[in-house]
Amino acid sequence: MPFLLFSKTLRRLVLALLLAVLVVLGGTAAGVWWTARADDRTRSDAIVVLGASQFDGRPSPVLTARLEHARTLYEAGVAPRVITVGGGAPGDRFTEAQAGERYLRSRGVDRYDILALGEGRDTLRSLQALERTMQERGWRSIVIVTDPWHSMRSRRMASDLGLQAVTSPTRSGPSVRTRETELRYIARETAAYLYYRAFGGTVGEGVPGAV
Repeated sequence: MPFLLFSKTLRRLVLALLLAVLVVLGGTAAGVWWTARADDRTRSDAIVVLGASQFDGRPSPVLTARLEHARTLYEAGVAPRVITVGGGAPGDRFTEAQAGERYLRSRGVDRYDILALGEGRDTLRSLQALERTMQERGWRSIVIVTDPWHSMRSRRMASDLGLQAVTSPTRSGPSVRTRETELRYIARETAAYLYYRAFGGTVGEGVPGAV
């Protein structure tokens, strides 16, 4: 009899734990989806383009989509400057930030309104470098430009660093092409966001182009 009672209690605990996990996963996934839909163009000190892969100075399709959206925001007067961030792998001639700067200049953005911050091999390290630079210059507010599904995690990281951050994600590019792609990114970002909240780091830290 005691064994049966213990077994019943254990099953209830396991079910309760599974339910809690499902609630956390579902709630986080919903948050990723909801934040991805938001497009906040609040007037800010800077538009920040998060890095993505580049090929010898040429932005990848993912980075190109982000840069084009940032250019649109800049031309609309959302901020007086654009900051491109992201480091490079050993042997690269250009960082992700430099590739972004070159692209924006070729599209007519004034070079004096672009700051290339080529530090960080992942989102967190890039934002840490950004926070130091902004503090030195007396800037506090930013509009983050990244993929829709990356918006919640990047905004949370920036806020944790003391920045006044909103997000205006891209609506084009590889990350939004198909429903299957969107679901895959939502699943990935759900796991990445929970990892960050639990351990304060980034999955894939130190991998070129990792976000």
